[in-house]
Amino acid sequence: MHVAELWRYPVKSLRGERLQIADVGTDGVAGDRLVHVRQQSGRVVTSRFRPGLLGLQGALGEDGEPLVEGLPWVSAGARELVRAAAGPGVELVRYRGGDHGQRYDVLPLTLLTTGMAEAVGVDRRRFRPNIVIAGASGLEEADWPGYGVRAGSALIGVRNRRARCVMTTFDPDTLEQDPGVLRRIVRSFEGRVALDCWVVEPGTVTVGDAVELVELEAGVEPPPGNGMDPFAWARRLV
Repeated sequence: MHVAELWRYPVKSLRGERLQIADVGTDGVAGDRLVHVRQQSGRVVTSRFRPGLLGLQGALGEDGEPLVEGLPWVSAGARELVRAAAGPGVELVRYRGGDHGQRYDVLPLTLLTTGMAEAVGVDRRRFRPNIVIAGASGLEEADWPGYGVRAGSALIGVRNRRARCVMTTFDPDTLEQDPGVLRRIVRSFEGRVALDCWVVEPGTVTVGDAVELVELEAGVEPPPGNGMDPFAWARRLV
């Protein structure tokens, strides 16, 4: 197995950018989800309810600050683009710590195998992965919770299969909606595609790096993360 793709999403719910190399820390890929969209009430706005956000390109500038369609996220131009997609009263807000879902919906990393994406039969960008792994056959990833994944110099813990939502129904290029995608995921894959993961040992991951399924040391436990979905986790032996 090897790393096929690396992704980060500097602005939550906007399109991500592909990377050739990523620094992966305990809070995920460096530069990931630094800014989010928020209503005046304080509620985080996502593409689950405002899918137009998926049509805007997020990126990280040379200064390490997020961009919206090439504009600094603090600019009036970026704000107007986001308001056109998500409503007139929203603002762009930088994450400052104390994550309660405004940064990550569940855990800092999402892993996806090409085998699972091919089984579902849709563009893998619909699942917004950070790391895409090639070389795992079919639905093999469904058996990975409880193991560790060694990729580059990073060690990643696999907590659970990720429950999917309406975001998967939107084409990442045209934004055309196909509700049948989510129905198929629920019917054929128990509603779960990709993996919610945390970082056990920070490191650097590069496209092409070998990937190995490994045992986690005794005593390693996953963080509670965000989200309401219950999960059962037990360390597994290779």
